[in-house]
Amino acid sequence: MNGGFQVSDRICDVDIMVRLSPSILSANLFRLHEEVQQAIDSGIDMLHIDVMDGHFVPNISFGLPLVKWLRKETNIELDVHLMISDPDRYAPEFARAGADIVTVHVEATDHLDRVLQSIREEGASPSVTLNPATSLNTLEWVLHKVDMVLIMSVNPGFGGQSFIPSSLKRIEDLAGMMNRVGVSVPIEVDGGIGPDTIGPVVKAGAEVIVAGSAVFSANNRDIKGNIKKILDEI
Repeated sequence: MNGGFQVSDRICDVDIMVRLSPSILSANLFRLHEEVQQAIDSGIDMLHIDVMDGHFVPNISFGLPLVKWLRKETNIELDVHLMISDPDRYAPEFARAGADIVTVHVEATDHLDRVLQSIREEGASPSVTLNPATSLNTLEWVLHKVDMVLIMSVNPGFGGQSFIPSSLKRIEDLAGMMNRVGVSVPIEVDGGIGPDTIGPVVKAGAEVIVAGSAVFSANNRDIKGNIKKILDEI
């Protein structure tokens, strides 16, 4: 994964590359092409696509056709989050459809190692995530097989939820686990991220930030202004 917005950590005196991955779950689907282009024009180089099946989570959203359409129409990196049952079957298909990153839930499969391997075999980057109440210990034995780990800071299934404060400790604990096992991959955070929460999230160790409502719905859908406002708060 390349690109992003470089910010300085004044406490540690280091530069951190933070990437914003706007979630189109909050976009106006009637004007999706226009709103995605506005986000790209604002400097983002990554787009988050929430795939929900109405079974693993109580909502239905996007599928393979949208990923194929986005891949055809833009070169932006497609960050696909599968909130679905049976990712063993569908994860490779999303990779073949054009996803650059495919994230699967540890709770959704009995064969996580195999699913992650199948994503990589199809040329995409495997990523793993877990629900807010699931132990981080479920990640330890696959950390060396993924290119990113997603921390859910809301319960998955709907946009516009409030950030769960305990997620900050989970980000810090995950960073500590990675350091212990000798793995260094980006931590992505998804849920309730906006100008008032992005600063603490980045400070805790997140490098990829998913924001939906704060990008596409706030301030009369001023997408460029919303992205700037979020990044100004880092």
